[in-house]
Amino acid sequence: MIQTFLSVAQQTAILFILIFTGFICSKKNFFSASTMRELSRFILYVVTPCVIIDSFHRPYDPAMLHNLGLAVLAALGVHICNIFISRLLIHDHDQSRQCVYQYAIIFANCGYMGLPLQQAILGSEGVFYGAAFIGVFNLVTWTYGLTLMTGGHEKINPLKIVLNPGNLSIIIGLLFFMTPLTLPSTIHIPVKCFTALNTPIPMIIIGYYLSQLTSLKPFCDFKTIVSAVAKLIISPIVAITGLYVLGFRDVLLVSMVISAAAPAAANTVMFSLLFRKDTSLAVSIVSITCLLSIITMPLIISAALYIA
Repeated sequence: MIQTFLSVAQQTAILFILIFTGFICSKKNFFSASTMRELSRFILYVVTPCVIIDSFHRPYDPAMLHNLGLAVLAALGVHICNIFISRLLIHDHDQSRQCVYQYAIIFANCGYMGLPLQQAILGSEGVFYGAAFIGVFNLVTWTYGLTLMTGGHEKINPLKIVLNPGNLSIIIGLLFFMTPLTLPSTIHIPVKCFTALNTPIPMIIIGYYLSQLTSLKPFCDFKTIVSAVAKLIISPIVAITGLYVLGFRDVLLVSMVISAAAPAAANTVMFSLLFRKDTSLAVSIVSITCLLSIITMPLIISAALYIA
């Protein structure tokens, strides 16, 4: 158990060295808010799709396809549990704040934090199942998440659910996985080059968000702390317990737990900006959960590896 924890802690430490680099560069004004938005779009529209497609670019395996279906069900179950946890723990008279608190509990940073850790600890098979979690994340974001942030005043657009970069890349990846088709080397090599950017750039972006935390005041806000505890401890413990009882084991179990244990999604900030909610609160929650996940993620992931 100690050896497992140290191994996970080492991988997490590597990521946080990259985060710290982003933090220092941001403090030295290397980056602006617009730069971070543009880098986020680059990760969203180019790098993450390449990571997902590359993880699916493998010979067809019926067992892996079966596990992929289980990963979809597991991810859906994690999000549903998170919705209940958020509604149970968070009540605020200010709807602008309440929806930010609840959104942060429900949605994990399964792309920026989850995929790099899955790649580092589990390899491409971990990313393969992590892609299923991202697909469910996108589905729930553009349905329940949209309803939560808008109070039900924004219509759900089916095209946004299907034609977003995460789900499109899963569809393309499945095409390669399910058929004899393969990418020619002149395309596959650039895809792998972009895949290599999936760890450093998202960590730098997270470092930027941490640099925006200019005071310790958010740590004194009771509901912010409750949200952080729910996101980083309660949600992953419920996930690891439920999935283990249901018979999930090995790479599939650990991959799902890594996604569930990740800090609050960067989308919390993006959606709060888009729908004019409490953006400063969103930045605080994302930053605090990123900071505290230095401690919580190695513990949760080590436990998953130990029982898997």
